[in-house]
Amino acid sequence: MSDRINQLRNMLESEPNDTFCLYGIAMEYAKTGQSERALAHFDRTIEVDPDYCYAYYHKARCLMELDRTEEARSTLEEGLSHARSSGDIHAEGEIESLLASVSA
Repeated sequence: MSDRINQLRNMLESEPNDTFCLYGIAMEYAKTGQSERALAHFDRTIEVDPDYCYAYYHKARCLMELDRTEEARSTLEEGLSHARSSGDIHAEGEIESLLASVSA
């Protein structure tokens, strides 16, 4: 396990619902190709904060790497809804773009 993951896990022990740590761990796992572990942490991030829009984006990318296209599409649609309702225009654009590539 990387030092970065260990650091984030240590921080998470004192604040189990810290979305920054949950998302950071997910991203570290995604970078190392550990998609299933990444997905679990993206799910937990979304559970704690449904408006953490980039968690949907990167969760969908992991799902796409696993050839789980329908799940990726569904994740992006959910993320797009949250991005719009929370007013996160930047995330909305990125999610729309990825969704278009999945739907193509």
